[in-house]
Amino acid sequence: MRVSLTGDSIVFRRLNSMSDPTCRSLFDKIRACDVSFTNLEMLPSNFEGDPVFDHGGSHFSARPWVLDDLSEAGFSLFAAATNHSLDYGVAGVRSALDCLEQRQILFAGVGRTLEAARRPAYATHPKGTVAMISCCSTFARGQEAADQTRSMQGRPGLNPLRHKRRFVVMPDDMAALQGIHERVGLARIREQQVRLGFEYAPPDGVLPFAGLDFVTGDSCRMETIPDERDMQDIERWTREADIVSDVVVVSLHTHDVGYGDDGAISWETPAAFVEEFARRMIDAGADIVVCHGQHLLKGLEIYNGKAIFYGLGNFIGQNELIEALPRESYEFYKVPLETTTHMVYRARTENDRKGFPADRRFWETILPVCQFDAQKGLSAIEIHPVSLGLGKAAHKRGVPFLAEKDEAASILRRFESLSGRYGTHFQNKGTFSLVSL
Repeated sequence: MRVSLTGDSIVFRRLNSMSDPTCRSLFDKIRACDVSFTNLEMLPSNFEGDPVFDHGGSHFSARPWVLDDLSEAGFSLFAAATNHSLDYGVAGVRSALDCLEQRQILFAGVGRTLEAARRPAYATHPKGTVAMISCCSTFARGQEAADQTRSMQGRPGLNPLRHKRRFVVMPDDMAALQGIHERVGLARIREQQVRLGFEYAPPDGVLPFAGLDFVTGDSCRMETIPDERDMQDIERWTREADIVSDVVVVSLHTHDVGYGDDGAISWETPAAFVEEFARRMIDAGADIVVCHGQHLLKGLEIYNGKAIFYGLGNFIGQNELIEALPRESYEFYKVPLETTTHMVYRARTENDRKGFPADRRFWETILPVCQFDAQKGLSAIEIHPVSLGLGKAAHKRGVPFLAEKDEAASILRRFESLSGRYGTHFQNKGTFSLVSL
């Protein structure tokens, strides 16, 4: 059985995957697989619902026909838990759920209750069944789904993987922070909030400061710690999926960063809690963990014979072509309300001089095709280099195609370099790389 994977799909215009000769050969590879996965970076809510103030960077809603285009492109499993899942609130996600269910799309990661959002989707094929669980670690408070109680309904939303950030500082830094905390009155405010029952006393050794937790250590660094309850709940469904399917895919949408080999924060390195989560899901029965969210490639780890893709980057990047934006987007990007939508993005990027259009890394990705053997399980992974057409006009770039020649070689080299920290070995096959297990 062959299973293909992609990163973020942001679709606002027709893909023409069957008729456009530029992209058809790439989508033919996807259609040739038995099951194909993508991350649905926008929800097809038809702009229904109410735009929320605390959004995911841009308000992403799409027309329901994008699901038809993606299905025609070969995709059969859709991860829906992202930082854009509730850009239009609970009403928006309800509308999206209706659109997905009416088309009998196989999706996971959002639901009318937490239990529904946690559940896997199952793609059945004569060669086997592939289960997919979708979760998200980057979202605004209240966007996570909640379960009902005996007396109260639940809340629609996404499947959360919550986590904590803790900042380790040197003793002198901690003394300075504690002094500021006392002098500006934050310590007194917190004491009162604890006394009133609105907050809790922090654990010993932890200083809560302006929403951040600080502890003393022998170096300055940021630590990330996954929420154990969420971990166990996602593990529970991973074990279930392992029992009733042949291949289990766990999808994580995350914007969190880690430290590179030089000890500095790196946008191409996963956060420590992401690595911990991914390995635990493999131990629970997952065959593939696929991460996305920052629109950047990150490395591949082979862990206990299973695959962890820490970041597949963009796959379809039409975010500049969204047809409508709410008032909050205009205020956030400091542009007049009469500005047309694409010109909002031009202002955001200073006419392509900064942001996504100014960085080639956001326009290069890969298409992994995973080969599963009935006895051995995961036996090989083909890594196909993909370009999103940086340098083309805004209405033409963002639709993926198979990279060629120097660009293809550059993408493969970069992906191999990013995977070097995990000791992953690649074989060059000319137009693609191969990982044999």
